[in-house]
Amino acid sequence: MNSDLSPTGIAQSAPRSAPGNAARHQYRWLTLVVLSLAQLMDILDSTIVNIALPSAQHDLGFPADYRQWVLTGYALAFGSLLLLGGRLSDYFGRKRLFLVGVGGFAVASAVGGAAGNFTALLAARIGQGAFAAMLAPAALSLLSITFADDAKERGSAFGIFGAISGAGGAVGLLLGGVLTQGLSWRWCLYVNLIIAALAFAGGLVLLRDGDRPQRVRLDVAGTAAVVLGLIGIVFGLGTAERNGWYDIRTLGPVLAGVALIAAFVVVERRTAHPLLPLRVILDRVRGAAYLTLGITGTGMFAIFLFLTFYLANTLGFSPLQTGVAFLPMIGLVMAGAVFSGAVLLPRWGPRPIVPLGCLLAAVGMVILTGIGADSSYSGNILPALLVTGIGFGFIFGPVQNAATSGVRPHDAGVASALVTTAQQIGGSIGTAVFSSLTTSAIAGYLAAHPGTLAAATFAGYHLVFWTAAAVFLCSALLAAALFRSGPLPLPADPAV
Repeated sequence: MNSDLSPTGIAQSAPRSAPGNAARHQYRWLTLVVLSLAQLMDILDSTIVNIALPSAQHDLGFPADYRQWVLTGYALAFGSLLLLGGRLSDYFGRKRLFLVGVGGFAVASAVGGAAGNFTALLAARIGQGAFAAMLAPAALSLLSITFADDAKERGSAFGIFGAISGAGGAVGLLLGGVLTQGLSWRWCLYVNLIIAALAFAGGLVLLRDGDRPQRVRLDVAGTAAVVLGLIGIVFGLGTAERNGWYDIRTLGPVLAGVALIAAFVVVERRTAHPLLPLRVILDRVRGAAYLTLGITGTGMFAIFLFLTFYLANTLGFSPLQTGVAFLPMIGLVMAGAVFSGAVLLPRWGPRPIVPLGCLLAAVGMVILTGIGADSSYSGNILPALLVTGIGFGFIFGPVQNAATSGVRPHDAGVASALVTTAQQIGGSIGTAVFSSLTTSAIAGYLAAHPGTLAAATFAGYHLVFWTAAAVFLCSALLAAALFRSGPLPLPADPAV
């Protein structure tokens, strides 16, 4: 197969009928498999380590308050470097950044799996996050340019990819339980070597870059502002549960981060070669997509985090049983994403589909407000998981498609990076806010009803699920108001 690069390494423009594009078209569904594997690896590592952490702590002998840094280290590196990774993929080639990201992620996973102390484990998790920040936007932008010609095929491809994004967190819980219980916590990291080997080999053979612009000077000021700003926000939110919302260790980093993001916007308006061209987010459809992803990302953590606590602590599920409990939701996320992407989206566009998905997710949260000590999985949990699974499926495929629709080819990487950035920031906010709400609700209930810890815990859960329902409802209203009616434009639409 012909390369998309000249001997100098600069991408050469080619018409759609060029041999490289024809070959890419011929193997487009295999390409989707490769990109989906990489996406699964990224999403898995946001949750798979959660179940492994107690075993890792016991094995390596680090204090309990260090455990959060194993999760926060990944989120900090991943969330803060995504925009840079997206722009680098536009400059140096999406395929190249994809392969570097996959290879680096595998190396970091091997280091983490073999870690003999906390420092090595933390360094590995930070490395995973940094390479994931290269990998994720490159994968989504490659998907966007691979399925750029046919709206129905593009909808199907994004439906499958969105299903992986929506269900990956639950798959991580399942796989984490299987590996921790059946082998060792270290296999929650080693499993990435298998996935990465398949993705790297497939990417090497099948992926093609498409067109990209001449390399220009990197926006150093903008990069520094957005990286430090996102680090401040994610770090501050990550400490909110431990330090409280009004502690300077929480407010200081968050406010500094917000100020740096504001400075980033000012820099991007004035620089000749911005890291994030504002045209990417000021488009009505794409702006609606990023906002929806951020808000729904906030609400998603309610079901993954707190329902996991309930299954383990109240119903007495083992790690493996907890993971299996999410399987029905995973199946419906995938079915809903593929159906909405392939059948509904090409005809109707995202405006009626995404709000419906958000409303279904809100209904699922409302069902969960009825759980208690005497609740059962089949009678109380399963119905909520089924409704929520369909809802998530109707959200993720269409919204990820919308987030890269009509984008200029040389902005595909940074537009794709914003998708995962929105989810990461939303997830960080969700974790901080819901954890704080639970702590406050439990403390308030115990103050009014001393000695009733179990009832206080359920009061915390109920408040979280009611709040998550409100979050999804707000997301539905915003999506209905902001998305345009009608089908999405294709990425290379000359009218854009």
